[in-house]
Amino acid sequence: MTTPLLPKIRAMIEADGPIPVSTYFSLCLADPEHGYYRTRDPLGAKGDFTTAPEISQLFGELVGIFLISAWQAHGSPVETRLIEGGPGRGTMMADILKTIAALAPAMYSGLAVTLMETSPALRARQKQTLITHAGRLSWFEQLADAPEGFTLFVANELFDALPTRQFVKSGAHFFERAVALDEDGALTFSLSPARLEPASRPQGWQAAKEGAIFEYAPAREALMAEIAARLIRHGGSALIIDYGHLESGFGDTLQALRDHRFDPPLTHPGEADLTSHVDFAALAASARAEGAHVHPPMTQGDFLAALGLGPRASALGRGKDQETQGKIVAAVRRLAGDGPEEMGDLFKVLAVSSGPVQLAPFDGAD
Repeated sequence: MTTPLLPKIRAMIEADGPIPVSTYFSLCLADPEHGYYRTRDPLGAKGDFTTAPEISQLFGELVGIFLISAWQAHGSPVETRLIEGGPGRGTMMADILKTIAALAPAMYSGLAVTLMETSPALRARQKQTLITHAGRLSWFEQLADAPEGFTLFVANELFDALPTRQFVKSGAHFFERAVALDEDGALTFSLSPARLEPASRPQGWQAAKEGAIFEYAPAREALMAEIAARLIRHGGSALIIDYGHLESGFGDTLQALRDHRFDPPLTHPGEADLTSHVDFAALAASARAEGAHVHPPMTQGDFLAALGLGPRASALGRGKDQETQGKIVAAVRRLAGDGPEEMGDLFKVLAVSSGPVQLAPFDGAD
């Protein structure tokens, strides 16, 4: 099946040879004309996937409670720049701001909200969702363009949408995985002559089996470094939530989602969401390299439970009919459970600060 983006990719390969997986990843999501995030609202029942904030208001409320706690840990500054990277429909930010306004009015009164968003469709949706906070909002495509000041940064499922490179072990080296054309003109994976730099090889690479895949995402590490550098300059903390692993390792996690189902990554370029698992160890190392303080990461299930997911869910369901209570219980299980269809263990949470402040529920430092 062809897609509007496919002829462009095919022409690039025909002209210059196979393209790295990271280039294919970027084109699929961010091509100005046909990129997935440039052309649609991908969220919800009519989209291709559902994020945690869309499952229940509980998620955004608990993130809001964390941000209040972080603000207090930093001395309750009069003015705060709250930045969200990849805000989706604005659902999480709406729940965050409702919580802050109710529980910390002094924080809310000095709050300026910056939304990092490249999608025109999602920007329009965010403006609708956050209309009651319109006077506090501004939009930028890059963190570098955001106004200065004490910063609280939050991102849910942002880093997985940044491109990853893939390298395949062949003999004594790792060669970069690329996207090529087969004899029929269809997209297929191949190997390029480009090798993984020795300094970027993961621990234990010598013992990796022939054909093992190592994913390396310099774009993600660069953004983490930029966030950490901003925190060092202006003070503040960042909260990163995404699916991935706490330790670097081997494996092919490149995947596409279309109509809430997994789709072969090369089948519908530009019309499926392309992602891969986030390497939290690499993000932590990138933040440390900038001099930031990295708190011990934890699973999403542990994070939400420690912030009071159970009691908050009970309060939300109190006095409601049985069907509503059942939906709340199902949402809690989806957000914090450890089953294969649940987010509790698969998603990880990383907090980074400008200094060694105590952030609940992370409690201490590494």
